[in-house]
Amino acid sequence: MGVMVRDTRSLSPAAQEDLRRRVVAAVKAGMSQAAAARAFQVAPKTVWRWVDAFDRKGNRALDARRRGRRANERKALTARQQARVRRAVIHRCPDQLALPGLVWTRAQVRQLIEAWFGLELSLVTVGKYLRSWGLSPQKPVRRAYEQNPQAVAEWLEVTYPAIAAQAKRDKAITLWLDQTGLRSDAAVGTTWAPVGRTPVVAKTGRRFGVNVMAAISNKGELYFTCYHGSFTGEVLLSFLARLTRHLDRKIHLIVDGHPVHRRVMIRDWLTERTDDIEMHFLPGYAPELNPVELLNHDVKHHVAQARPASPTDLATAASRHLRRRQNQPATVKAFFGKPEVRYAAE
Repeated sequence: MGVMVRDTRSLSPAAQEDLRRRVVAAVKAGMSQAAAARAFQVAPKTVWRWVDAFDRKGNRALDARRRGRRANERKALTARQQARVRRAVIHRCPDQLALPGLVWTRAQVRQLIEAWFGLELSLVTVGKYLRSWGLSPQKPVRRAYEQNPQAVAEWLEVTYPAIAAQAKRDKAITLWLDQTGLRSDAAVGTTWAPVGRTPVVAKTGRRFGVNVMAAISNKGELYFTCYHGSFTGEVLLSFLARLTRHLDRKIHLIVDGHPVHRRVMIRDWLTERTDDIEMHFLPGYAPELNPVELLNHDVKHHVAQARPASPTDLATAASRHLRRRQNQPATVKAFFGKPEVRYAAE
């Protein structure tokens, strides 16, 4: 027959403390833990836990403790106050509310709560509130102060749809183009290691770099070149000439506002080849609209793992990875799935 066990949670804190002390006293007086469990209607495991705590910490281990707040009890913030803070975190930045910084941390949310309601909460409590509101810490997308939201909206709603429609009429290919620099001293990322012991990765002490220019389509096509030195009009023209020779259809090329893209020599070259290629410019200070940015991050991450020892090694590692991506059109196409560039997926 099983032992009847009472629910000690229904007792007051003082009654719980008294029960713990009587059970432990009985065991210390010679009663077995099993007998004490039966006599006081407590689970045997609970008796063992109380006795063990007493042996390790003494009388203070049996003291009454303040219980946590039940789910239906009033919290520090009312429902209306919680809703107000949640709206602020979702729709505003700290600097818009006279707080320091651009992103929300628990400390800043705590500061906001104190400023609005005069309540001083612990960081742990603030974190619990944030999670209960369905929020989680996330890395934000960077957006330049100089970015013009109206220009971005016009690009998404008017300009790009018109480019896509024209490309369809021309039976052309739409390519997004960008350049990036790779460095030998770039961070290699994170690795698993014992807690408290920072791992060491051997790398060359020399600093060198190589540049990559790439163009991708939302069908998974990828074209690239690696080059040393500055990005110049000659470098761009060489790449564009290769593209027009390689492709048997018109190219609608989407680029950012880099000064080289706007040079007179580029404009003149394009004017002479309007049947082969046409260039379109993204809104200023809006790199997140260019899907090639995602390819750039991909290349940098993988090349850093190669530990290149020379400029040639770095260029070789970049070319090898990009050729691999050329044979993985589904991966290239997947870059267009990120929310910021999903507009270009079709």
